[in-house]
This record gives sequence, structure tokens and C-alpha cells, in this order.
Amino acid sequence: MEETSSSFPQAKAAPQIHFGKIDDLGSRVAAAIGGARQYLFSLQHEEGYWCGELEADTSLESDYILLHTLLGSGNAERFQKAANYILQHQNEDGGWSIYAGGPSNVSASVKAYFGLKLAGYLADHPAMARARKKILEMGGVTKVNTFTKIYLCFFGQYDYDAVPAIPPEIVLFPNWFWFNIYEISSWSRAILVPLSIAYAKKPFKKIPDEMGVTELFVGGRDKSRMHLLWDKKLVSWRNFFLGLDRMTHWFERVHIRPLRSIALKKAEKWMLERFEMSDGLGAIYPSMMNAIIALRCLGYSLDDPQVIRALDEFEKLGIEEEDTFRMQPCKPPVWDTAYALFALGESGVPADDPRMVKSADWMLQKQVRTVGDWKVKNKKGQPGGWYFEFNNEFYPDVDDSAMVCLGLGHTEHPNGRYQRESIQRAIDWIMSMQCKNGGWASFDKDNDRMVFQHIPFADHNAMLDPASVDITGRILEMLAAYGYDQSHPAVKKAMKFIRDEQEPDGSWFGRWGVNYIYGTMLVLRGLEAMGVDHHEPHIQQAAEWIRMMQNADGGWGETCGSYNDPNTRGVGPSTPSQTAWAIMGLLAANDTRSDCVARGVAYLLRTQKKDGSWDEGCYTGTGFPQVFYLKYHMYRQYFPMIALTTYKKVMMEKI
Repeated sequence: MEETSSSFPQAKAAPQIHFGKIDDLGSRVAAAIGGARQYLFSLQHEEGYWCGELEADTSLESDYILLHTLLGSGNAERFQKAANYILQHQNEDGGWSIYAGGPSNVSASVKAYFGLKLAGYLADHPAMARARKKILEMGGVTKVNTFTKIYLCFFGQYDYDAVPAIPPEIVLFPNWFWFNIYEISSWSRAILVPLSIAYAKKPFKKIPDEMGVTELFVGGRDKSRMHLLWDKKLVSWRNFFLGLDRMTHWFERVHIRPLRSIALKKAEKWMLERFEMSDGLGAIYPSMMNAIIALRCLGYSLDDPQVIRALDEFEKLGIEEEDTFRMQPCKPPVWDTAYALFALGESGVPADDPRMVKSADWMLQKQVRTVGDWKVKNKKGQPGGWYFEFNNEFYPDVDDSAMVCLGLGHTEHPNGRYQRESIQRAIDWIMSMQCKNGGWASFDKDNDRMVFQHIPFADHNAMLDPASVDITGRILEMLAAYGYDQSHPAVKKAMKFIRDEQEPDGSWFGRWGVNYIYGTMLVLRGLEAMGVDHHEPHIQQAAEWIRMMQNADGGWGETCGSYNDPNTRGVGPSTPSQTAWAIMGLLAANDTRSDCVARGVAYLLRTQKKDGSWDEGCYTGTGFPQVFYLKYHMYRQYFPMIALTTYKKVMMEKI
């Protein structure tokens, strides 16, 4: 990433560090914060919210082409623009990665290859030849994940009998049963229910032979083993579930499906109910796309109001430019607004500033007041959380809800009682969502039956939603802001969970941000807010780990590869957001003596652009570890601002 010196009058030259002190620190940091604050306000929507772009890998553009080909509603010009975007992101080795700078991934590569074929590219195109060579090196099309295989089945490019069964009958299992749809994560639920309808109906769209991917089977399609391999260990959960899978396929072949029509009706009803008060099913990309396919499989016409609405919400995720077209997996207005409010408030913007009040008013109107899927496993809890997107009433999440409370803590709504009662409702709901182990998950409570990760169709690596330390750390920080302390039973349980989850090197895993830098920062901030003694060994060990991971340029970075190889934790090119996380973590651990923080601050000052913003090419957000990653375009704006503000508050009197 190109580093650009700040152009503010007080910060023309690169900051010089002398024994941990930055020359003219006060004016430099103040100028940087002022520029960042001004830039952040310039991004605020007139309605009061912030919403940065959410970027993902090229699977989304490939799926877009696939969907409209399946529906027969493709736009040739848009297909070409999507193809342009896909080709722009091809790796040198011919494949496609699932995060910027990452290694080629077989599922993403096969999707890209097929998407380009559907957009009109022929097998002899140089880019296609390179892609084909790399895909075959990675094992070919039989190595892709279940969702990709099913999409290929729609076009006759894979055998329905060889993919893991997703029978719609799963929606009939009662909530008390060992396995039911509420024992899997909310996003898996929203993805799999419509996909089960498609699996049952087995749609087929004939395409010309030249658009197929037969050449991606190693040794040819006829000689390829399409079925999943059994575990070498005879008695294992994998073999147990594969046995059930083969049995299900056998029932399919002999047409023994006595409950199929009942299951399809219930799945349809479940899906349609969750269209309401939502930006599409689950308000996230895979489930929204699968829902459209499911509706068509059920006989809904393209001009049916439900299909029109579902397609409209889906198309809103697209970003069309002169030569390219790309898709977002969803939109993050509540998340970005909560963090923007918090950053601005921390930087000293008055709580009654009209822009802050307008934002708070928008946010308060988004609070969930109806029951969602979370109620199944949390019968005592009452609605009060917030979701991530513009509208997603069935799926509020704990992380957003805690961050909204932190953001609202920096605002003063004219109706103070309304604001206080809203926050208290959220805190009560969050408390009710605490898991048995003391931590908090994102969307559900005690969604941690690990055995279900062995289900054949669970290879998207996100079947469950267990408690995570990053969310738990944020909640401790939020609870402390509203008067809770270590004596509270919920806090005691959470702190024990955090201690138990610490890695041997002192770091903490980051489930929703990349990765250990993110998790360690949030835990340290939570513990500091709760008044835990900075001298505690586990805190100092975490701080030492952060210091050890600092790059030569003064920044910090970590790639998504650390989810595959924990030995690479904390290792990667420096980024503004991850550098900010490291600084925030060190300051939370009361590191006011080493020069690591000062060097990190110097990195942020040095890389800030003239308009007060930062650039960041890397993905630092996590969707599903090892499978799906995110680039939040606003992370590079509000996290450095929070870090610099915290540094100014904590360090100024010490320098």
C-alpha cells in the first residue's frame, strides 16, 4: 500500500520518534483526528446513518451470472461487466482466492470459470486456459464445496445423486429433537431451508456443451469419483452421517418420501414468513439467492410479487460502474453507524451535536421489537436487540446490539427516556443471550453441538454459532459503560470464559475479525473496562504477544491465512485497521512505556491521506473462517480514529 503523509499544517513531515516520543505529538495527533473526523462526517447519509461498502470474493459475481442464467433473465452487458470484475481478480497462477492476496481456492475458481463460461468466454481463452490448469492441479471440480456442487447440478454439470442430501424434511424435526434447524447457525438455517427446496425439486437448465465444465474433472467426468469419501476410521461421526446421507439418496431413488409435500409446504411457509420486515431472507447473499431459486422451484412466476420483491432486494446489493459490476454480500448500516458514532463521540464530538442526534434517532428506530429465531433457544428473553443490515427483524445479533449501546452512549437524544429505555431493553436481551459457558455468540444461544460439523453438507465451515471471545470482550466493555462491574454474576462467568479461551502465547482468537489481533484487542478492552488489574499475568502476556507481532514499519497486520495456519497468527503486511487494533489493545493493557505504541501511532500518522482517510487493500473482516472473508471499507476510517483518540487521552500527560 502506498503511504501518503498527512497534508494538515501540523503534520507535513513524517513523525520522528525519539525514545518512544513523537516530535510535536499534540498537534500531529490532533490534526490527524480532526481530519479523520471531518472525513467520517462527510460519509454520513442525509438520514443520519453510515454505510460503507462490504466487499467479498468473486464467488458473488459468479453466482450472479449463474442465477440469472438459471432464471433466463440475464443481461448480456451486465454479465460482461461482472466477467470483467472476475477477470480483474484472477491470481497469477490462474485461480481465484477468497481474500485479497490469498492463495487460489478451488471452489471460488470453479465458480469463476463456470461464470465466465456462462458469460460467453470459451475454453481456449488464455485466462480460461490458465484457470483450467490451476483448477485441475487443485483436484478439479470434485473438490469444491457442497453449495457449489448443487449449483452445478442445476445445469447438469454434476450429479444430484453425488451431492450431500439436503432433504426438506429437516424442517419437520421438532425443536426438542436432537437435530433440528434451530441447532444450526442462523445463517446456515437461512441458506439451507431454501436450498432444501431446490434439492427436492432438482431444477435443470440445459446449456450448450461449450458452456459446461466437463474439462474440469480430473481424468474426465466418467472416471471421476463424485461421491464424498468415507472416513478411514470405520466408527466415526463422518461415517455415521455419510451413512444417513446414502440412505436418504436411496429413499429418493425409490420414491419413498411420504412427508415430502408436507415438508415443502412448511419450508415454503418458514421462508415466506422471514421475508417480512427483512431485506430478503436473512438479508444476506447466499440465502437471498437460494430463496429466489426456491420460489421458482415451487412454481412462482417471475412476475409474482414475492419473486419481484426478492429479486429487487437481491439486485440492491449490486454496484455497477462503467466497466465492472460487483455484488455485496449484504449491507452494514447499523454496524458502521454504531462504530462511527462511537469513534466520533470518543474524539470529542458533543453528544448533542445535531449530526450525532440524527444518527441516534435513526438507530433507535431500528431496534427489534418482535420475536425472531433466537426465541427458540431463549424462551425467557424479550426483544430488544439490533441487526446488522437496514432491515432484518428475525435476526438481531448480540455483537451489533452491544456496539449500538456503546455508540448511543456518546449521544443525547432529545427524548432521553426513550433512549434510556431502548438501551435497557437491549442490555436485558443481551444478558438473556449469554451461553452456558459464560460467553456470548452472535445470533443464537448455546448453538454449539459440535458433532453437526460432520454433516456432509456442512463443509461451509459455519454450521454452528458458538460463543466467541471477541464478542464477549465487547459486551464486557459495553456493560462496564452502563455501570456493571466484576461482582455481577454474568460478568464473572464471562471473565472465566475469556480466561479459559486464552491461547498459550497470550493471544485470543478473533471469530469475526482477522484474527488474533482483533480478538486480543477486544478482550483487553473488555477487561480494562471492567477494572481488571493491568499487572495480571494473562493481560501482560497478551500485551507482549502484540508487541512481538509488530512489523518493521511500525504497523501490524495479519492475513486471513491465520485461520488455516495458527502459526501465522499476527503475521501479515501492516494495515490501518489492524494497526489500530494493536494500539487499542496495548493501551488497554496499560502499555505506556514501550515505544511500540508510539511507532504504531507514527505509522497511522504517516499513512493518513490528505483528505483524512486511510487506504487498505487487505480483508480484515471474517464471515466464515477458512471459507468466506469480508473487506469492510469503513474499518480503515473509524478504527484508526479510535486508536489515535485513545492514544491522545491515555498518553498525552505521560509524554
